[in-house]
Amino acid sequence: RLETMRATGRAIESPEDAFRARLIEAQFLPTSSPASFGSTELDPVKNWPEKNYPRKFPTDGESLSIPEEGPLQLSLIDALQIAARNSREYQSQKEDVFRAALDLDLAKQDFRDTFAGAVAGSYQSDLSGGRPEGGVENKNRLSWTRALKTGAELTSRIVVDLVKLCTLDKSSSFGILADSTITIPLLRGSGVQIVTEPLIQSERNLIYAIYTFERFKRTFAVQVASDYLSVIQQLDQIKNTQDNYRRLKSGVKRTRRMADAGRLPEIQVDQTKQDELRARERWITAQASYARKLDSFKLLIGLPTDADIELDSQELERLDESAKSAIEGLNGVTEDVPSTQPAGDYPRTALADEAIELDPPKTTGGGPLEMDPQEAILLAFENRLDLRTSIGRVYDAQRDVVVAADDLRGELTLGGSATWGEGRSLASANSKNASLRPERGFYTGSLVLDLPLERTFERNLYRDSFIRLERAVRSAQDKEDDIKFEVRDELRSLVLARESIKIQAQSVRLADRRVASTALFLQAGRAEVRDVLESQEALVSAKNALSRALVDYRISELQLQRDTGVLEVNEKGLWREYHPEKFE
Repeated sequence: RLETMRATGRAIESPEDAFRARLIEAQFLPTSSPASFGSTELDPVKNWPEKNYPRKFPTDGESLSIPEEGPLQLSLIDALQIAARNSREYQSQKEDVFRAALDLDLAKQDFRDTFAGAVAGSYQSDLSGGRPEGGVENKNRLSWTRALKTGAELTSRIVVDLVKLCTLDKSSSFGILADSTITIPLLRGSGVQIVTEPLIQSERNLIYAIYTFERFKRTFAVQVASDYLSVIQQLDQIKNTQDNYRRLKSGVKRTRRMADAGRLPEIQVDQTKQDELRARERWITAQASYARKLDSFKLLIGLPTDADIELDSQELERLDESAKSAIEGLNGVTEDVPSTQPAGDYPRTALADEAIELDPPKTTGGGPLEMDPQEAILLAFENRLDLRTSIGRVYDAQRDVVVAADDLRGELTLGGSATWGEGRSLASANSKNASLRPERGFYTGSLVLDLPLERTFERNLYRDSFIRLERAVRSAQDKEDDIKFEVRDELRSLVLARESIKIQAQSVRLADRRVASTALFLQAGRAEVRDVLESQEALVSAKNALSRALVDYRISELQLQRDTGVLEVNEKGLWREYHPEKFE
């Protein structure tokens, strides 16, 4: 927790070399005001209180260079680091932790030594007596207050008076007065638990703020990765639609030649041309969708939408390789299906009335994160910080009941005071100088009892405290059930994505073979153009579905780690993933 606070506190102000500002300057992007470059570039205003604020801190973990020409290429790791340093939402979450620390410091102030001092001088003139009388009166006060955690409060004060008449005999006198008081509550408002409740709650609020920030870091990192992979997936769809568009343009030329030779009717040429136009529309739509997703991703990581950046398209290939190594049996299904075997899991000689055995999805043989649901839920209960916060709120509500019950009691206050010396004013300017003499001091003791005859307001608060307690318990139950649902749902998503990868991998192989075979059949006159068009459409759909399944599996892995609370993210935005075999 202390390391988190130090890291968070150090990064509250903007870095000296903010990546956003460097990108704007390097790519000559338009800006509306100096605020576009951050608070360090704001124009100074009149009477600004701190000359060294905003302070410029060295850049930490953001050494990415910007090319002089061409787009900036970002890997997933680059995007995570940039988001941690440039995202406005990320910065606001860090500031919330710092503000909670300020509230704690203010709560601690109630139990520190508090000093107060004042110097007052005045000139008084009295003309009511016929001849003017005037003088100077000066009062200097210094006080000390200390509140103890038992509820007792100590106060001491010393007052020094200097008075001098400016008329008549010009007399002067020096006065000094000291007093001390102590109040000790014996019933209502007494006891360490009651008195220190605001301090305890402030400390716990700071812990909750840290928990919230840690949870946000994990959620935000998964969101960045999900959006990054979504953009890459859209880029792969552009490639697939582009290849399909190119094949159909070639197909139009081929069918045109065949129609001119009298081997195809003119209507099949028109069918091919229509599919070519549809392919062009899908290609253009895919490009627009990619640009929109890329701009949204720039906003997420805190960069201008007009910044010229590109994401690493090789990330999808790395996902393919990691999925093949993580999912048992995937390599076997991605190989070419033998030409003697039709698509499906049944042999060519299967009888129509033969019983068909269905192969349900297996929960075994998957990646390392496809664990037993009960094990995953217990892991989440142990690591989810938001669950700890909800459980902590229950304890807070219990303490609120105790405080509300204390307010119903009567007040019995033991007090005492002591005063030494004498004060001076212009009326006593002719008196001798005063001195502190304890043996001639004035001492009092008191015992005040305030009977609890009227406590309607406090009674209602007491009843309301039980309602807040029940709500806190229900909130903790809701969080517990939500976690169970999230974990179980992510495990189902992993199995679904794994099976989808296997299915779509086979579909791509079959669709690719179907395109090749229908093209040959068309040349031989054994197929129609519609067969070729449908096979090409099936190939595009299968490729898009495969890339989507790969991305879905990776995102489900990250979301499961997020929902079980085991994904560690440092202040630079970099994560450390959970590997069950390493934590056994």
